[in-house]
Amino acid sequence: MPIRTASARWQGDLTEGSGTVRTGKGGLQGNYSFKSRFEEGEGTNPEELIGAAHASCFSMAFSKQLADAGVTGTWVETAAKVHFDKTDAGMTVTRIDLETVGQAPGLDEVQFTKLAETAKENCPISRLLSPGAQISLTARLAS
Repeated sequence: MPIRTASARWQGDLTEGSGTVRTGKGGLQGNYSFKSRFEEGEGTNPEELIGAAHASCFSMAFSKQLADAGVTGTWVETAAKVHFDKTDAGMTVTRIDLETVGQAPGLDEVQFTKLAETAKENCPISRLLSPGAQISLTARLAS
């Protein structure tokens, strides 16, 4: 498998400086700052990027679980809410809430949720993050 890359550049001090972040092939790039991370300023932040990585990885893992169950999912959409909290150890990603909804003809809500839970357990990004952060999942079958 290929090695994936990303880069970030920061200029200035922590509170007044700014930076840019870019994925290796340039598919995602953006600006970030103290305000975009710790306040409500313009730009992205590491926690949003973790959320995007987790949501996209989970959606692909869920699609695989559906296929393995013999179901062709019409679509899956996942949001990740990354909780960035102050702890005794300092600022920490403490929890990620995944919320997914999708269409999967032939499945009922119970089957859909069970496959989503399996996808959460097998998603490589979930496996990476779960030792340090609690990961919850809400799955809803769209009609």
